[in-house]
Parts: sequence; C-alpha cells; structure tokens
Amino acid sequence: MLRLERRPSDSKLMMALSPVLAIVLTLAAGGTLFSVLGHAPGQALYTFFIAPLTDLYGWTELGVKVAPLMLCALGLNFCYRARVWNIGAEGQFIMGGLGGGWIALELMHLNDIWILPLVLLAGTVCGMAWAALAAWLKTHFHANEVLTTIMLNYIALNALLYAVHGPLMDPDGFNFPESALFTESVTMPLIHEDYRLSISLLLALLVLAVMWTLLTRTLLGFQISVLGEDEKAARFAGFRTRWLTWMALLVSGALAGLAGIAEVTGPLGQLSPHISPGYGYAAIIVVFLGRMHPLGILFASMLLGLTYMGGEMVQMDLTLPKSITGLFQGMLLFFLLACDVLIGYRILPASRQNPQTAN
Repeated sequence: MLRLERRPSDSKLMMALSPVLAIVLTLAAGGTLFSVLGHAPGQALYTFFIAPLTDLYGWTELGVKVAPLMLCALGLNFCYRARVWNIGAEGQFIMGGLGGGWIALELMHLNDIWILPLVLLAGTVCGMAWAALAAWLKTHFHANEVLTTIMLNYIALNALLYAVHGPLMDPDGFNFPESALFTESVTMPLIHEDYRLSISLLLALLVLAVMWTLLTRTLLGFQISVLGEDEKAARFAGFRTRWLTWMALLVSGALAGLAGIAEVTGPLGQLSPHISPGYGYAAIIVVFLGRMHPLGILFASMLLGLTYMGGEMVQMDLTLPKSITGLFQGMLLFFLLACDVLIGYRILPASRQNPQTAN
C-alpha cells in the first residue's frame, strides 16, 4: 500500500514545467497507442500534430478552433481563480448558441447594421442566464456547483435537440434537424473571403486582454483572487463573497455564451444538433494546462484546437475513429494532473510514518 505525503514546498520551476512534461508524456503514450493500432508512431504523430498546419488554410482553421476554446477558457479561468468550480461551460456555450441563434432567425430578414451586435448580445445574455441558475442554487441552497453545472449541460443539449427537431427546424430543409442558413446580416464577417476564419478570433484576443487587465489591475480581480485563496479572509476583509460568486459565474457564462453564438453565426452559419464538439469541456483542460494565466491559455487553446484538427486528419488519412481526439485530450489532462500531484506530494509506503507525526 502507498500513501501521499505533502512536500514541504512546491518547486516553482517544476510547476512551470509540468505542462511541458505532460505534453511529452502524452506524445509518448500517443505514439505507443498508434503502434498498438498498427501504425508507425512517428508518421501517425506527424499526421496528428504537424500535417494540419502545413499550409495557410490549416493555420486559419486552427484559428477557427482557438476562438471558442479561448473564450470559454477565459471565463472558466475567472471562475476557478475564485475557487468556483464551473463545469458547465458546455451548456452555457450551447444555450448561447441556441438563444442567440433563435434571435438571428427572427431578425435575419433585416439588413440593419445593429442586427449582428444584437444577436451576439442575446447569445451572451443566454449563456449568462444559464450560469445564473447555478449561481442561484449555490448561493441560496448551497448546492454543489460541480453537480449543478454538469446537469445543466445535459438540459441545454436536450433543449437544443428539441429546438432543431421542432420549432426551429428549417421547413425547406428536407426534414434534416437544422435551422435555415443565416443571412449575411447575422453572420460574423470573415477575416479573408477565402477562409472560414471570422473576426471571432479578434474578439477572443480582445477579451483576453480585457480579462488579463481585469484580473491583475482591478479591485474586482484582487477580490476574486482573495476569495479563491481563503474565503474566510475575504469575508474578514469585508468582501461580499456571495456577490463575488455570482460575478464569477455570470462572467464565465457570458463568455461561454458569446463563444456559442460566435460559433453559430461564424463557421457553422446555422443551428444544428452538434454546434459544439466539446469546446466547453476541453476549455477546462485549457485553463489548467495554461496555468490559469491568460497568455498560457492562449497557447493551450492552440494545442487543444490542434487536437481537434489532428483527430480529423487521422480519421481521413489513417482511417482511425475521430474519437481519438477525446482520447488525446483525456491523456493530456491525466498526465497534467499526475505531474501536479507528484510535484506537490511524494509517494511513500503506507507503513512508513512521518517522524513528526510519530512524535
């Protein structure tokens, strides 16, 4: 039997290198997996991680994946700094896309310049409202936000399925479960007409700068950090902890909702049952891989976005299931958590006692 014993102090160098070590271990495990599946590890890893970025189109497609991941992750980062464990970015993403998409369908016959901002605002508000349910349950009934936000994810997904199979289905769509295609007035402008990349990436970079400033240069950011470090200290300092909990969840929900409506009005161009390939869940990995720092989140979003592209490449070139994307993401999270645990704790035999404890 083994037990974990807390180390006297964590190595700052090793904590910084933990994501790098996790990536290396993921590559090693992924190579082994490809070998077991009958593919040359080097060639398979090249197909997964390098081949998608060998031309300009691949880099623009990476930007398409990075934008929603970064928006969701920046919101979750705000929550996690307050030790409010929102696992519901996926549901908030879906509700943002659904609510904003419904408004887009209602107004897309208009050509006014204010229509698209209104649609984006509607999606943001819907994501915020979905997160508000978890905030209300937590602050009024002390419900665990991990459980409530996970359950709200499934409710949001079923709401989307109902909408695209029912009231929002395109009457001219040959009974496919999807809405009508959005018109140009409610579609995010493209950065270049030859690629799918829209200005949502620029929006995500702007949000990154705002959140970085908010967390490091404002009183609200300081209060959020204090709440995350010690709730009792935050109360002793006179901070309104209930209000800060609401704020953390509302900001997180708003950014996930914005990501959802930006995806629907961007590369998708309509509502469908699969508006998210799991961005809300992958964003959790992005936050911890990026060490809860805005700049780290940017690079982690690029890596996780690459896993989505790599999954598509190995599906086409190696005839492997697309679900290998989730497998790589899961391995990355597993190795990251394992590295963090071993940096903070050492493994000892269960029979061996700490001398200080024995005395």
